[in-house]
Amino acid sequence: MLKDKHIVLGITGSIAAYKACLIIRGLVKRGAEVQVVITPAGKEFITPTTLSALTHKPVVSDFFDRRDGSWHSHVDLGLWADAMLIAPCTASTMGKMANGIADNMLITTFLSMKAPVFVAPAMDLDMYAHPATQRNIRLLTDMGVRFIEPASGYLASGLEGKGRMEEPDTIIEMLDGFLTPQDLTGRSILITAGPTYEKIDPVRFIGNYSSGKMGFCIAEECARRGANVTLVAGPVSMHATHQHIHQVNVQSAQQMYDAATTAFPSHDAAVLCAAVADFRPAEVATTKIKREKEGGRQTAMTLHLVPNPDIAAALGKMKTKKQRLIGFALETDHEAENATDKLKRKNLDAIVLNSLRNEGTCFQSDNNKISIFTANGQHTDFNMKPKNEVAADVVDSLVAMLIHA
Repeated sequence: MLKDKHIVLGITGSIAAYKACLIIRGLVKRGAEVQVVITPAGKEFITPTTLSALTHKPVVSDFFDRRDGSWHSHVDLGLWADAMLIAPCTASTMGKMANGIADNMLITTFLSMKAPVFVAPAMDLDMYAHPATQRNIRLLTDMGVRFIEPASGYLASGLEGKGRMEEPDTIIEMLDGFLTPQDLTGRSILITAGPTYEKIDPVRFIGNYSSGKMGFCIAEECARRGANVTLVAGPVSMHATHQHIHQVNVQSAQQMYDAATTAFPSHDAAVLCAAVADFRPAEVATTKIKREKEGGRQTAMTLHLVPNPDIAAALGKMKTKKQRLIGFALETDHEAENATDKLKRKNLDAIVLNSLRNEGTCFQSDNNKISIFTANGQHTDFNMKPKNEVAADVVDSLVAMLIHA
């Protein structure tokens, strides 16, 4: 989790230095604070002005500030950082790191660093494969430095792709994954997401505007924090990418009910984020219903609806003392009253309330504004924020409940 994390980004003299801009943008977008430390050779490939504009911080390059002569403290940077990332990292810089040759600000910062250090090498294959470089990699690995490199192999030597700097998005994901607390390791979490579609005929259905974004964000957050996730998703355009998420695709409320009730007994908790249709047509036409009868006369159509099975209530009855169950409530009025009533009736451990009266949230939006009510009477309101950050708040509450399960 990179929000509010302090990242020292080291940049060295490689043609891949331009990719540092993409790394900075990605880190800042996830809420990190970035301080760039660049070598003299690095400035030959990218200007400090560009980097400073992205980080909103002066770039550190020399031991002393050329404007006023003040000293740049590598010791302070080592204490400030939650992680140090050197990307791109040349063979020369790796050699200096491995052998403690502190002849520039980047190496002295590395030698003073108290936080984990990550390196993304950038050089041609021959340089990477050279025994001297391989020796330095072994030395740095023994020191605890973590290497971020392309995973492909090269024939029998296993070096294809090595030396080329890993792509910025992958670097950010790996850094994010390392800094994310693994407080759900060993847990199995069931999550429902998206809408359900209830067929009227082969081409029409009853549905709602849910995009599934909130549920998918919660699934990704749980997986990033170590959980094995079963994601039961209604008809949405998204697909989960994390390797620890098993996605089960359904269409109707009955299918979601069957999948959820089957999976829940083997899971530690469930987060019911789906916008499940409360009703479905009593009968589904086998052919498309025509608007016009014989003779071109238009007729009215009446749909007879029957209740769908209640997933939250069913899991609330199935729940053991060791399991935890979080529901969602989307309300338009009397929000707190309706949410707490649902919490009690369905035997939930917590309920996440959001309201359609909060503009720019809920359906189709990338943001949400929630309140969380718990069965023990606690109530927390949160500000509007991106749904991935809302997911972290929901999962924090889940973790707290599981600790006391």
